[in-house]
Amino acid sequence: MSILSIRDLKVRYSTSGPEILKGISFDVEADDFFAIIGPSGAGKSTLIRCINRLVEPQSGSINLYGEDVLKLSARQLRRTRRSIGMIFQEFNLVNRMSVMDNVLSGRLGYMGNFSALFKLFSKQDIARALAVLDRVGLSDQIDKRADQLSGGQRQRVGIARALMQDPKLLLLDEPTSSLDPKISREVMALIMEIAKEYKVPVLCNIHDVHLAVEFCNKIIGLQDGIKMFDGPTAEMNEDRLSEIYAMEVL
Repeated sequence: MSILSIRDLKVRYSTSGPEILKGISFDVEADDFFAIIGPSGAGKSTLIRCINRLVEPQSGSINLYGEDVLKLSARQLRRTRRSIGMIFQEFNLVNRMSVMDNVLSGRLGYMGNFSALFKLFSKQDIARALAVLDRVGLSDQIDKRADQLSGGQRQRVGIARALMQDPKLLLLDEPTSSLDPKISREVMALIMEIAKEYKVPVLCNIHDVHLAVEFCNKIIGLQDGIKMFDGPTAEMNEDRLSEIYAMEVL
């Protein structure tokens, strides 16, 4: 059963500018770990960011758990964004804040303005943050500032923060591009394990094809805003990769 259904999605950044996404359609099911691959400039990040409307499409539909995201009011969109966890390429942590405070910030969308302003987190939120930090292997780092961590540790904080939202969908925007190959594999393995444990589907924009093939069960291949492939990872082969990447060296 599809939890996310995208139909004929079209995006351009200005009225007279080029079309970035050219009628993209696909479905994500409840147990999917979905990769979006393609050369630089293919529209991968744009596609990811349309789903929570960090980018506004010109036309099409994005149906998430029976709700068309593109038709939501500002208040409805804030509510929906709470349930969409996002893990970023550059971590998007507050460097001067502790690991614990960065993770707890994942609950801010569920709090009133007063409580959020003064960081009045409940005992349940604090207990959950401690449990999540233990799950990602950072229980001994909770009081450290975020800028004192390694790249792999910083991304684990990002994962923990996303989990604090109790997400119904995880969006990954190049989660390993700032990491070395060994740490990249560890991070992808951790995300895959957590997705299964928490029963949350994942849509991952990723440049490393080898990681996509190793960890994802389905793949979308984009080239210049056009969908070139959409199917199980097992059906991806060298010929299809050559079509997606054209002259780009993998």
